[in-house]
Amino acid sequence: MKRWYKRLSRMIGILVMTVLLSSCGVLDTAAVKTGMKESPYYQLGDTWWDHGGIEEYYFNQIPSEMNEIYRELYERIRNYEDSADLYASVDTETFWDAYYAVLADHPEFFWVGSSVQVKESTLTGKVMGYTLSTTVDVDSRDYLRTQLEAAADDCMNQISADASDYQKIKFVYEYLINTTDYDSNSPDNQNIQSALLGHSSVCAGYSKAFQYILHRMGMFCTYVTGKTSDGGDHGWNIVRIDGVYYHVDVTWGDPVFVNREGESGSASTMNYNYLCCTDSEIYKTHIPEVSVPLPECTDDSYNYYKLNGLYYEYFDYDTVYNALMNSVWSDESYIVMKFGSQDAYNSAKYELFQNNMLNDAGQYLMGVYGTSTWNYRYHTDDDFCLITIYWKS
Repeated sequence: MKRWYKRLSRMIGILVMTVLLSSCGVLDTAAVKTGMKESPYYQLGDTWWDHGGIEEYYFNQIPSEMNEIYRELYERIRNYEDSADLYASVDTETFWDAYYAVLADHPEFFWVGSSVQVKESTLTGKVMGYTLSTTVDVDSRDYLRTQLEAAADDCMNQISADASDYQKIKFVYEYLINTTDYDSNSPDNQNIQSALLGHSSVCAGYSKAFQYILHRMGMFCTYVTGKTSDGGDHGWNIVRIDGVYYHVDVTWGDPVFVNREGESGSASTMNYNYLCCTDSEIYKTHIPEVSVPLPECTDDSYNYYKLNGLYYEYFDYDTVYNALMNSVWSDESYIVMKFGSQDAYNSAKYELFQNNMLNDAGQYLMGVYGTSTWNYRYHTDDDFCLITIYWKS
């Protein structure tokens, strides 16, 4: 009888200890929520925290009462805690705002999937915990992280050491367009794996890869989500040069994005309309979400066409004619002309395509190639007042 009692006592003791040990995390969480213990992730008044060495634009814009949940989510996701009980006490709306802010600031969290389950208290309405959907198992993440860093470094190593910030941005813009195919069916197309490793993606993959590379170079870049004028979901970036902000849309820089509303013809050259452009230009076709305030982008100092002598403030017949002839004399494949107003652009279209302004260029090319006919093609963009003429069809 005594032996049985002792064995039972030991079993009860082990059971009690097991329950106590398994509930330690719950007790710690409860202690933080009631103010009896400080959160290991954030304390009120903190002015420094580990942010991966980048400027977190969304974190800097969200209300201060969201700081705790943002910092906790950032640390837990970074440490591969795909499921956890939360120390921060927040409602579901605040959780979602902070969660999306973390992902917008940190494209390096490539394993996070498109959904997350939250556990909500029926008594308080607060979020008690979360479970992430993930696209990469924990054991594979460090290896893939190394591969992604190497892919980004391969791009960065091709940039001149004395390149300006604009030149770095332009190089990454061109690099991603040249190495990535747009494919809505590409795997992992909502993260950087698709563009940097698979070389096939959609807007999210292009934009996050662009952000990721700039972050690795120590440059500011944030991620913007919204809609296009035709109602589709879209993502792009905002960069900063010498304290001034500019929009960049790598996806729409790809020649595959032609023949949108307001455009005609076909394009086969890289589109620089979306490299360091202004609010007034991009908001003709892009409608940003308003989850956080976005910086104003009003400066056009880095307009590609102005920097490269392809910009015409007004339509002057002789100036445009000379540009056309110099292009064919130089055996260029195409000519690009951006006009400073709708009137100038409309005048150019009329003279070029209806009033025989291209005749002399055509006669010259027929003589060069020994033919009696000449075929060309062109592309026009009404939103950006841009005309591209391809001398060889």
